[in-house]
Amino acid sequence: MKNIVFFVIAVIVFVSCGQSYEEQQRISKAERARLAKEDSAALKIGVLPTIDCLPLYVAKERRFFDTLGVDIRLKPYTSQIDCDDALLKGRIEGSVTDLVKGEWMKKKGLELRYATATQARWQFVTNRLSRVSELKQLNDKMVAMARFSATHLLAEMCVDSAKLQRDNVYLVQINDPNICLKMLHNNEIDAMLLPEPQATEARLWKHPVLMDTEKRDIRLGVVAFRENGLRSKERQRQYAAFLKAYNVAVDSINKFGISAYAPIVKKYMKAEAQTISKLPKINFTHTAQPREKDLNRARNWLK
Repeated sequence: MKNIVFFVIAVIVFVSCGQSYEEQQRISKAERARLAKEDSAALKIGVLPTIDCLPLYVAKERRFFDTLGVDIRLKPYTSQIDCDDALLKGRIEGSVTDLVKGEWMKKKGLELRYATATQARWQFVTNRLSRVSELKQLNDKMVAMARFSATHLLAEMCVDSAKLQRDNVYLVQINDPNICLKMLHNNEIDAMLLPEPQATEARLWKHPVLMDTEKRDIRLGVVAFRENGLRSKERQRQYAAFLKAYNVAVDSINKFGISAYAPIVKKYMKAEAQTISKLPKINFTHTAQPREKDLNRARNWLK
């Protein structure tokens, strides 16, 4: 009798577990569909582990987007080429990028809207062990850059300013700034264009800086959106809220300083406390269109 009772209980447990699993699968599938629908409806912006993205990260972490009643989602990428590729393929509506890549994408037929210029800044950093203290010493050296981007333009600009033959300097495509930095530390590359905060870490390691776009008054950073991703009324509302939240974040950063947002910089840019404390003073600006001279620089280089 006991054996029969145990058998019946075992069958009941087995059947109930099976039903529970099937129910879980059904719920899980429905949940995935719901999340996919919400993500599709959200305004998605590709971001990078660089300081020019700080206003977006602050707007997210301080819930400025939520306060304005819009669903804006940041999609992190480690390299600009992956971020821009997502924009080209329509997986995201906007991207933190640069004018060279933006104008290149336009030439490929993508209709783009520049929402704002950013505080992107690049420094031409050389490996301290390569003994390159002047640009004219770049012959037979390897320089990391991302093709058809600001770093590509800036690398060639440095080579040209030193009156060197471009064929004598090896431009190597490395798209991830943190990988570039590791290669610099490991003595695997001679020079590169680094944004912040990676440039500050390189300086702390005593790697020389031979060119600074800030000192050259070159401003190539932008946030760009696909025009066909902004056509609906809801997208226009989200876009307007993005611009407003961006400006609120800028005001907050300028008021309290980057150090007040050190946890955000560490979280998204993988920068250590020492690096964050040594970042240069950056005056973030409200949304504004890129300057004509910067647009012309990018367009002329792409011809």
